[in-house]
Amino acid sequence: MILISDVFPIGKIVKPHGVNGEMAFSFTSDVFDREEVAYFVIEMDGILVPFFINEHRFKGKETGLVKLDGVNNDDQARQFAGLTIYLPKQYLSKVEDTEIEFDYFVGFTLMEVSGVLIGEVTEVDQTTENVLFVVPKENDELLIPAGEDYIDRIDHDKKIIYLSLPDGLLDL
Repeated sequence: MILISDVFPIGKIVKPHGVNGEMAFSFTSDVFDREEVAYFVIEMDGILVPFFINEHRFKGKETGLVKLDGVNNDDQARQFAGLTIYLPKQYLSKVEDTEIEFDYFVGFTLMEVSGVLIGEVTEVDQTTENVLFVVPKENDELLIPAGEDYIDRIDHDKKIIYLSLPDGLLDL
């Protein structure tokens, strides 16, 4: 059984493409093309299921078309629309941190490089131009910029994001 802790998101199925089961998808990382990735993992009815990649091709920098084994017509492909595409964490080391979808970081601990604990990310606010990590604090919440200028390093195993924040940001 595949657990959510064993995978990370790299994209979404957008919609069916044509009548033979091909699907349009968006992605944040093309690691599946650079490495020998045999399958995508997709959550179906609450269960993470591997789907072997029959073929794929790119339509742009962040979009492509994919044909998965067992998906042979547009009705079957339509069931995948809007679903998240995951890869096993064994490929995580081959992916740049900037290629990972931000929702992956929910549950990570934020810590300043100086060792000051900020808190746990409970949500990622992507509604504005600047993506923000949301960290609850005593009857309020901290909104911490998620830009790569502030992220020093990420420990995926320990689920810690080390940040170099401007002086005074945590006092706002």
